Amino acid sequence: MRSRRSCLAVPGSNPRFLEKAQGLPADEVFLDLEDSVAPLAKEGARKNIVAALREGDWSGRTRVVRVNDLSTQWTYRDVIEVVEGAGEFLDCLMLPKVEDPAQVIWLDTLLTQIEKANGLPVGRIGVEAQIESARGLVNVDAIGGSSRRLEALVFGPADFMASINMRTLVVGEQPPGYTEGDAYHYILMRILMAARMHGLQAIDGPYLAIKDLDGYRRVARRAAALGFDGKWVLHPSQVEAANEVFSPSQEDYDHAELILDAYDYSTTVEKRGAVMLGDEMIDEASRKMALVVAAKGRAAGLGRTTAFTPPTA
Repeated sequence: MRSRRSCLAVPGSNPRFLEKAQGLPADEVFLDLEDSVAPLAKEGARKNIVAALREGDWSGRTRVVRVNDLSTQWTYRDVIEVVEGAGEFLDCLMLPKVEDPAQVIWLDTLLTQIEKANGLPVGRIGVEAQIESARGLVNVDAIGGSSRRLEALVFGPADFMASINMRTLVVGEQPPGYTEGDAYHYILMRILMAARMHGLQAIDGPYLAIKDLDGYRRVARRAAALGFDGKWVLHPSQVEAANEVFSPSQEDYDHAELILDAYDYSTTVEKRGAVMLGDEMIDEASRKMALVVAAKGRAAGLGRTTAFTPPTA
C-alpha cells in the first residue's frame, strides 16, 4: 500500500500553493477542486491542476485530486478534464461526501470509460472515499466493498459534525459538555473496521487550528493509536508532526524486525511454532502484529539498529 501518513490539502485555484507543495515531505498531496475552491474558480482550478501534474515534480508522493461531490454540477467535468489531461500522472481521485456504494461505482465506471478512450491502463487510477455524514457512516461497510479501485476511506469531520448536529464549532475537538470518553471514538472505529474488512487504508481528517501543533499531535495520536494510517495536513507546519505520529518509534520498529527474524528462525531452523525472544514468548500472532509495525517502519524509511542473533545450543 502507498504510504499516507501525511495527506496535504492544496487548493487547485492557487498556483503558488501548487508549486510550494512539491517541495514538502508529505506522503500524499491532494490537489483540491472541492471546498477550498470557490464556484467561479473551479474551471480555472482544473486547468491549474492538470498543468501542475504534468509539469511539476511530485517524486515520491502519492498524487491525488479531490473532485466535487456528486450533488453538484461540476463532478463529471472534474473527472473528465483531469484524467484526460493528466491521467498518466495521477495516482488516485478522491470522492467527497460519499453516502452510498452507487456513487463510488459511478466514479469507477466513468474512470474505466476514460481510460479505455485514452489508452490508459484500465484500473490503475485508485479511489479514496470520504465519509462525511451519518448516512455515509451507516453505509460505510458497503461503500468499502464497492470497487476494486478503492484504496482508502477518509473521515471528513467538519461535514460529519454538521450532519449529526454536534454542538461545537471547533473541528476535531470534543464538543462542550461531553466530559467523559471520546465523542469521535465510535465514528473512527466504524470507519477503521470497514477499511480493514476490505483491505483499505483509514485516514483521519483535518485539524483546523493550524497554529496549535500540540492539539494536532494530540488528535493525531488518538487516530494512530486506534490503527489509522495517516491524517490530513492543512499547513506545512503539520506535515512533520503527521509523519512522526504515524511512524513507529525506532525502538518499536527494531523490536518488530527482531520478532520476525526470531519467528522465522524458530519455524524454519528449529521447527517450532513458538520461541522466546528475551523474556517474551512469540508465536504466529506475534508475527502478524510485528508485520504491521515493520511495514510501517520500512515505509517511513527507518533503518534497523539491531540484529538478530540465533540462540546458542
